Amino acid sequence: MKNNNFKYSLVALAIVTSIPAQAAGFKLYEQSTSAMGNAYAGRGAQITDASVGYTNPAAFIHLGKAQYSVGLNLVSVEGNFKNASATSANGQAVSGASTGNIDGISAIPHFHYYQPLNDRLGFGFSIAVPFGTSSEYESDFVGRYFAQTTELQVIAFQPALSYQVNDTLSIGGAIALNYAQGTLSKYKDHGGLCELGTGINGLYAQATGGIFSDVAQEAYCQSVYQVKGDDIQPSYTLGLHYQLNDKINLAVSYHSAVKYTLEGDSTINNTPITGEFVQYTANPEQYLTLAANRPVIDLTTGKLGVSGPKTEASSLVLDTPQSAIFSVDGQVSSALSVQFSATWTQWSQFTDITVKSASDVHSISGSTEQPQNLNSDGYIGYIPELWQDAWAYALGANYVYSDTLTLKAGIARDNSPVNDKYRSARIPADSRSWLTVGAHYQPQQTWSIDFAAGYMLMDDSSVTDHEYNAQSVRIEPAKSGYQADYDINAYVVSLQFNYFL
Repeated sequence: MKNNNFKYSLVALAIVTSIPAQAAGFKLYEQSTSAMGNAYAGRGAQITDASVGYTNPAAFIHLGKAQYSVGLNLVSVEGNFKNASATSANGQAVSGASTGNIDGISAIPHFHYYQPLNDRLGFGFSIAVPFGTSSEYESDFVGRYFAQTTELQVIAFQPALSYQVNDTLSIGGAIALNYAQGTLSKYKDHGGLCELGTGINGLYAQATGGIFSDVAQEAYCQSVYQVKGDDIQPSYTLGLHYQLNDKINLAVSYHSAVKYTLEGDSTINNTPITGEFVQYTANPEQYLTLAANRPVIDLTTGKLGVSGPKTEASSLVLDTPQSAIFSVDGQVSSALSVQFSATWTQWSQFTDITVKSASDVHSISGSTEQPQNLNSDGYIGYIPELWQDAWAYALGANYVYSDTLTLKAGIARDNSPVNDKYRSARIPADSRSWLTVGAHYQPQQTWSIDFAAGYMLMDDSSVTDHEYNAQSVRIEPAKSGYQADYDINAYVVSLQFNYFL
């Protein structure tokens, strides 16, 4: 059977180019190469370079002098999905690729700057990608009625202040301006009409006394729904850095939740024209109606009626969760230090992906909001998620090999927030483990380079997807479905250049 390439991508500043990489869900950690070398253990507590300030603005003040850091992460995904199958709304098997490769190379950059204002106060600025996920299946994907394209991306522009309270305690805060953009698409299942194909000819031939015996409409198999939207919303970060003694640094940082309303348009093409909607067409006399809930016959073609493209202003509601990070950096000897971090993310805030009409003319939602569909006024799309709060843990170590070279290593475990019942083809994620190595090289006082490489092993996951109404109840008749097994691994390499002003 034909391989079905499944390409993941993620926004990188203004470019969509990556995959779900370091953190579970669609949260990303790829904002610091120096921290990646330790699998992000000790981030916010370990004083390294300007990239530390995005996670914990309280740490900025400890950098001492003005500097900037610019980095790039390259992500390579290897994996596959298999045993994939799907049924349409009338219970017929959907044809298409049941196995496929998951691969692709993508990039996530980041930028950070720090400027001391006086001995106690400093200013920092970061551009980073805290959230994002994207997937695109081929057109012959067997689960195309559940997912085709998924893109959810957030770019953060974050200025920050850092203040030294006393010799051991510093605090910091930041207000970020976040640009979020989203695109969702899928092929539309019109009651199994595509799978029925020419099997519908006999029904219409009998109803019309043999006058219309070849009415099957191939365009129904090319009906695609898509919604796009974007939004700009603020968020804030609070941080604390505490020097317990001359060997141990502690850090706590908090990132706020954000509620986005991505405003844009919903579009759909090649939808059936049923008898009840003929009156809204430009030329009702063009169609022969047999029943209110059945597709009409287009008298100009002899085929079942198909509607042209429809557009309706809409909004996509997306919640990104609040999180808290607890970190420690401890000096064991003059050459060896160890780091630890625990990250809590309130993924239970991510309950669903909802698309609602923002128009007085319900060209699309007039159908989707009906009781037999989404069963809620103005609803165009609804995907239940009902994720759970999750913890991630990381342990790392640094070894000072020489005056110019420091070696790093780390291991991490990210527990999946995804509700097994609602794991979907759009985000088939599960818990994952990370192994990383890195190096910091500083041959001169004015600049340094960080390098890191990591291997991500995701737990094998299984997807069982269905269509639900706005009350998270399966749409009747409960025959449509998609199921598959996923095996996903990833490799990440990262390079960061630091320049001290």
